[in-house]
Amino acid sequence: MTTVLVKGIGLIGSSLALAIKQAHPEMRVLGSDCDVASLSYAQQQGIIDAAVKDWQAAALQADVILLAGPVNVIVADLKTLATLTLKPNVLVTDVGSTKQQVVQAAQPLQQRGINFIGGHPMAGSHKSGVTAGRADLFENAFYFLIPGRTSDTVVTQLQTLLSATRVKWLTVTARQHDRIVGQLSHLPHVVAAALVNQTQQVLADSPLGLRLAAGGFKSITRIASSDPTMWTAILATNAELVTSELQGYIDQLSDIKTAITHQDATRVHEFFATAKVTRDRLGPEQLGGLPNFYDLFLNVPDQVGTIADVTQRLAAAKLSLVNIHILEIREEIDGVLQLTFNDAVAQNEAATLLTTAGYQIVRRN
Repeated sequence: MTTVLVKGIGLIGSSLALAIKQAHPEMRVLGSDCDVASLSYAQQQGIIDAAVKDWQAAALQADVILLAGPVNVIVADLKTLATLTLKPNVLVTDVGSTKQQVVQAAQPLQQRGINFIGGHPMAGSHKSGVTAGRADLFENAFYFLIPGRTSDTVVTQLQTLLSATRVKWLTVTARQHDRIVGQLSHLPHVVAAALVNQTQQVLADSPLGLRLAAGGFKSITRIASSDPTMWTAILATNAELVTSELQGYIDQLSDIKTAITHQDATRVHEFFATAKVTRDRLGPEQLGGLPNFYDLFLNVPDQVGTIADVTQRLAAAKLSLVNIHILEIREEIDGVLQLTFNDAVAQNEAATLLTTAGYQIVRRN
C-alpha cells in the first residue's frame, strides 16, 4: 500500500489530500499539522486516514511526502528530511509559493539520491484552513513544477498522484517561477495595497472618501484584501526579484509623472496606447500555445434574474464555466459579465448561444 504524508493540513494541504483520496482510494493518507483541531477535523471528515503527531517518524514510512506549510516551514522541513533515513524511492514535493529558497534547501536531499519536485498550484480561496479544503479547488488552475534533475518518470508519478486536481501543468526553473509570480502576483499585491493606502490618505478629510469607490478602483484593488501575514512571508522569500520588479514599476510611474508635469500629450498617449495593445493581446490566440482560459465579456442589464438567465442557458447547453466575474456594475449603466471557459470550442458555442438570445458580446479573449 502506498503511504502519502501531507504535512500541513490547511486549505492547500487538505485539498490535495482530498484529491489524492478521490483518485487513489487505495492509498493511505497521513496528516500532520501543528494545529490539533485541524488534524482532528481532517480525520473526522475523512480528509486523511490517520493523524500523526511525530511527522518525522511518519516520514520514514512514507512513499510520498507532500510539504504544504508556509515557505519558511517547508525550508526547515527539507533540512530535517535530509537528516532522516527515508525510503529509497520516496518522492518529496512541496506547494510553496516561492521556489528558489525551497529548491536550494532540497539540494542535500537530492545529493543523497532522493527524488524532489518543487511545486506550486496557482489557486486558492478567500477562505482558509482545513474546513475550506475541497478536491476541486485547483481545477483548471496552473500548477508549476520545478523538477530539476528529477526524471520524467517521477514527474509522471506526481502528476498521476494528483490527477484528480485537473490542473494545467507547467514545468519551469525555480528562478523562472519566482520571476513570473513576482511580476504577475507579488508585485500587483504590493501595488494594490499601496493604492488603497494612498487613496485612504488622500481622501481622509473627505466626507464621502472611499464610499464612492466602484468599478475600476474596486477591480484593481480587490487583491489588497489578501492576508497580510501570508504576504509578509511571501515577499520575504522573493525579496530580490520583487524589489527589482518594484523598482521597474516605480520608474514607469516616474516617467508618466514627468510627462504629465510637462504636459507631454504625445508621451501620455503613448503610455496608455502601449498598455492597451499589450493588455488586449492577453489570451491564447495572440500569445500562443500556453494552456490558457477563454473569456467572453457580455453587456448585461442591471436587472433581477439576468445572470441566472445566462448561467441557465449555458447549463442547458452543457457548457461548463471555469469562472464568472461581474465587472463595472453601477446603477446607471449596464454591467459587464466575464465568463471564462476551458477551451475555445465552449467559448464559441457560448458566444453563439448568448448572441442568439439577444446578449451583446463586448469582446472575447
